Amino acid sequence: MERRGQPAVQVPSLDGVTRERFLRDVYPRISFSAIVSLSLPPQREPVVLKGMELGPCTTKWTVDYLSQAAGSKEVKIHVSAVPQMDFLSKNFVYRTLPFDVFVRRAAEIKHKDYFLSEDEKYYLRSVGEDVRKDIADIRKQFPVLAEDVQIPEYFEKEQFFSSVFRISSAGLQLWTHYDVGNNMVSIKCCGWHCGVMDNFLIQVTGRKRVVLYSPRDVPYLYLSGTKSEVLDVDNPDFEKYPLFVKAKRYECYLEAGDVLFIPALWFHNVISEEFGVALNVFWKHLPAECYDKSDTYGNKDPTAASRAIQILDRALKTLEELPEEYRDFYARRMVLRIQEKAYRNDYG
Repeated sequence: MERRGQPAVQVPSLDGVTRERFLRDVYPRISFSAIVSLSLPPQREPVVLKGMELGPCTTKWTVDYLSQAAGSKEVKIHVSAVPQMDFLSKNFVYRTLPFDVFVRRAAEIKHKDYFLSEDEKYYLRSVGEDVRKDIADIRKQFPVLAEDVQIPEYFEKEQFFSSVFRISSAGLQLWTHYDVGNNMVSIKCCGWHCGVMDNFLIQVTGRKRVVLYSPRDVPYLYLSGTKSEVLDVDNPDFEKYPLFVKAKRYECYLEAGDVLFIPALWFHNVISEEFGVALNVFWKHLPAECYDKSDTYGNKDPTAASRAIQILDRALKTLEELPEEYRDFYARRMVLRIQEKAYRNDYG
């Protein structure tokens, strides 16, 4: 497909990566020469990990097995009459179904029983039993299924935050976003988002296409909160979103058994090309004091960032006291000062 803008950069893939190699070659800061010589991604960029030992889930998790293992437990799901879910316009509805009924419907292309239309799309992302207090953790919400999964232990146990179980219909696309640990305010299926914690997207069954954008491209993504207003990343409306052409597109395809490392703050847009089951594992990579201790959902900015945003809001409010010409002048000076003091010099 021909696209305007920068050509897509393929997310690098690595085979058989051990914990030691991940921490040595992928996760820490390494020199550019090491990246080139070892064909490794720079630190804090996505990478697809292949050949990981994930347990029997990749072969066991058929529709029949999932239906039997999790039974008739009721789950809250997203239902959309169109493939492209949009969290901003909320073109979907929430419904509740027994898990076994939901799985069979999600695996269908046409439905005899449906809520909106015979070709509606379904999406599940697990939440805690009490969404106000409990994190998403497959070991608690789906304990039988959790026994089939071997989560790569590439972080310390005390860093673990959540494990979000996901099932999506073929063709479903979620809005572009960045992730939060419990995904209470952003969803992934196909669409975009980004998050404040590092995470592994474990593709257990099915196939996904993932398009990612670096945090440095925030000025071109037309954000509303954690989500981008640009829904169709393949055929964007450049008249409405002219700066989007400058955003550098990273892309990969995940097959069953692949694990995508998504660094914190990276935006991603995901299309489920087949009915599929996935698991997101989030962990806190910053020191514990950087996170809000009252944050049950994992959807709050780091405490220092929250304070800085509050101060900026107060500064902008103060600028409103000036005439327009002066307000514009001092706002531009503030932007230049932020660029000088806070922007990284090694971002191209």
